[in-house]
Amino acid sequence: MKNIIITGTSRGIGFEMVKLFSEAGHNVLALSRNSKPISDLKLKNVTALEFDIADESEIVKLSAFLQTGMKTVAILINNAGYLVNKPFAEISAEEFKKCYDVNVFGVASLMRTVLPFMKKEGHVVNISSMGGIQGSVKFPGLSAYSSSKGAIITLTELLAEEYKETGPSFNVMALGSVQTEMLEEAFPGFKAPLSATEMAQYIMNFSLTGNKFYNGKILQVSSTTP
Repeated sequence: MKNIIITGTSRGIGFEMVKLFSEAGHNVLALSRNSKPISDLKLKNVTALEFDIADESEIVKLSAFLQTGMKTVAILINNAGYLVNKPFAEISAEEFKKCYDVNVFGVASLMRTVLPFMKKEGHVVNISSMGGIQGSVKFPGLSAYSSSKGAIITLTELLAEEYKETGPSFNVMALGSVQTEMLEEAFPGFKAPLSATEMAQYIMNFSLTGNKFYNGKILQVSSTTP
């Protein structure tokens, strides 16, 4: 039994991961701006907290919760994401910043908060996108989203180097198309070959064992374009 933190758990892949980790007997802290979808399931060993990753005051509250609650964290999965799908000329500065607040700055703040509770054998898994991979196919309207996902890839590589002596391990998974609400927002009408549950299972398995084989690596998890 391991203590797991997952962000972005109100829908899609994050929602499915919480269920899978619970079924496998692990303790899960599910963080999302809307905790109701998980709370309503009444899952064993799951705590659902209302949490806005872009709100620094809530990051502080999380630290207090960890000190009295979990105390140690084996796996942190940064799955929360914010999508802006607009032509570059139409994106406001506020929208661009919001994308980075959730996808980059919020993730960085969360990692700084959780790292003191992780041991050398711990594993941080950051969820990125194929759109953030240099040289991959790019799509109009996703300038804010894909560039923020590229930033989290580089940040993951840097942290793996910085913490290579003390741990934990850091890896990033650049996902291709998965049938989720966010995919529908980015590519209306497109049908992905993978369900949210299938990808959630893959990420769970990797988070539990991948740090034995990888550190500071980018795993491109994609069978289609987009």
